[in-house]
Amino acid sequence: MNEPHPRTRVLLIGGTGVFGSRLATGLRKQPGVVVRVAGRGADNDVRLDCDAPDLAARIAAEEPDIVIDAAGPFQTYGDDPYRVARAAIGIRAHYLDLSDDAGFTTGIAALDGAAKDAGVALLSGVSTVPAISSAAVEALSDGLDDIHLIDSFIVPGNRAPRGLAVMRAILAQAGQRMNVWRAGRDETVRGWGRLRRVDLPGLGRRWVSVIGAPDLTLFPTRYRARSVTFGAGLELWFMHLGLWAMALPVRWGLVPSLAPVARPMRWVAGLFERMGTDRGGMRTRVVGSGPAGTDIRDWTVIAEAGDGPHIPALPGRVMVAKLIAGDVAPGARACVGAFTLAELEAMSTDLALTYERRDTPFVPVFRQALGASFDGLPAAVRDLHDVLAYRRWSGTARVDRGTGLRSRLICAIVGFPHATPDTDVTVTMERRDGTEIWIRDFGGKRFRSHLQSVGTPGDGVVTERFGPLTFRIGLTVVDGALTYPVLSGRCGPLPIPAWLLPRSETTEAADGDAATFDVKVSLPGAGLLVRYRGRLTPDG
Repeated sequence: MNEPHPRTRVLLIGGTGVFGSRLATGLRKQPGVVVRVAGRGADNDVRLDCDAPDLAARIAAEEPDIVIDAAGPFQTYGDDPYRVARAAIGIRAHYLDLSDDAGFTTGIAALDGAAKDAGVALLSGVSTVPAISSAAVEALSDGLDDIHLIDSFIVPGNRAPRGLAVMRAILAQAGQRMNVWRAGRDETVRGWGRLRRVDLPGLGRRWVSVIGAPDLTLFPTRYRARSVTFGAGLELWFMHLGLWAMALPVRWGLVPSLAPVARPMRWVAGLFERMGTDRGGMRTRVVGSGPAGTDIRDWTVIAEAGDGPHIPALPGRVMVAKLIAGDVAPGARACVGAFTLAELEAMSTDLALTYERRDTPFVPVFRQALGASFDGLPAAVRDLHDVLAYRRWSGTARVDRGTGLRSRLICAIVGFPHATPDTDVTVTMERRDGTEIWIRDFGGKRFRSHLQSVGTPGDGVVTERFGPLTFRIGLTVVDGALTYPVLSGRCGPLPIPAWLLPRSETTEAADGDAATFDVKVSLPGAGLLVRYRGRLTPDG
C-alpha cells in the first residue's frame, strides 16, 4: 500500500450519484478521512474517465489509500470490468465497489492472488446486497442447523431519488430469464416476475417482484441454504405493475431489453414524484431449524425522512473504518459477512433508520397435526413433510383412472392425472402463512391442493382443498405408515353428504431413503376415481 498520509485518502468514483453522494457525505464525517470525488463531470474534485487508456495513471496520481467505485451499472463494464480494481492493486491501494450485479461481484475473486501479493483488500458488493443482507443472515442463522430459506427484498419510498444507473440495472433485468435457487436447485424465472405482496411495519402492503442480486449466487453455498430469493418493489402500485406489464414483450421475445428506455422512464417516474412517501425499507428473512425447533427470523430496517438512499452507502462507511483499523484481510472477494449488524447500526446513528429483529417459532403442518406420533414415522416420510419454506421431490408413478362418467367429471374438476403405467412425477411443496401448497406434476399434468392443520394439535386433523372441494382428513400412523382417511367434506360452503363423500385409501411409507405413496380415491356408487402409486426422493 502507498506510504500512509497523515489522513486516509479515499478516491470515490461516482461520488455525485444517488448512492455515491451519500457515501461521500458519510465518509467526510469520519475522523481522519479525506474524500476526493472523481468522475467525468466538471463538478467532481477529479476529472476521471474510467474508459480512458490512462485510467491507472490518473488514479495513481491521486495517491489514494482506498479506491471506491460507486459509479455502475457494473453489468455494463464491458470486456475489462475490473480495470479500476486492477489500477488499485497496481498502487497497493484497497478497493471497494457498490456493485449489486451477481456476475461482477462474484467474478472479482479472479484477482484474489494479485490482491494478496500486493497486501490489499478488494471487496465487491459493498452495498445493500450482499453486504447488508449477508450481515443479517449471519445474525439470523445463528443456532440453525438447516436453513430452508433466505429471502430479502428492498422497497424504497417513491420520493427517493432515482439514479440513472439504478434505473438501467432494473430495466435491463425486467422480463429476462434468470436463475433463483429453489428447493436445492436452480429454477428459471423472469426478472420483475413472481409478483407478491409484502407487509413491513409502518410501510403497509407493497408489491415485490423477483430481481437479480449477488445473494442468489453466493448464499446457497455460503449458508447451505435450500432456497434463496431476492426481490424489489416500487411504492406506487401502478408503477410496479406497470413495469411488470412493460416486461411482457421481453418475455415474449418481441424486444431484447428495456434498458434503452431508462432515460425516458426516469422522466415518466419523475412525473409522479410527489405521490407516495419518502419512507422505505428492507427485510431479510431466514427460515430454518435447529435444536430449539423451527423459526422464521426477520431483520428489518425502515428508513424515514428520505434517508433510504443512505442505506446502500452504509457498508462503504463501515468498511473504510475497518480498513483504517487494519481489520480486513488482504484478498479479492465478495463483501459477504464482512461486518456485523451491530457495526452497521453504530455507523448509522446520524440517520433516521429504525432496526428490528423478530423471531417467530412455528411447527410444520404435519408435525403439528400428528404431535408426538409424527416421530413414529420413517425418516423418509418425516422428511417429506418437513416443509418449512419450499421442498421438491421427484420420482415415478403409475396412475389408474375410473372410467365412469361421474368419475371422469370429478377427476376433471380436481385435475387428477390421466391413466399411465409409468410417468415421471414431481411434488413441489410451499409453506405460505401456515398453509402448505402442494403441486403434483405427473408427466406435465399438474394439480394443486392446500393443506392446513386444524383443530387441536396432535389430533391428526388436517384439511386439504382441491379447488372448490375441501376435505377434512384424520391423519393416522399405522405400523410406521401414514394414512389419510377422509372424515368429511364440502363443496364451497355446502357440506357433502356422507353418501357422496369420497373414500380415501392413502398410505405413505418408506423404501430406504425414498418415500412411497399409494393413493386410492373412490366414490360411493361410482367406484374408482383415481389411484396413483410410486416413490419420491428429495431434490435438495
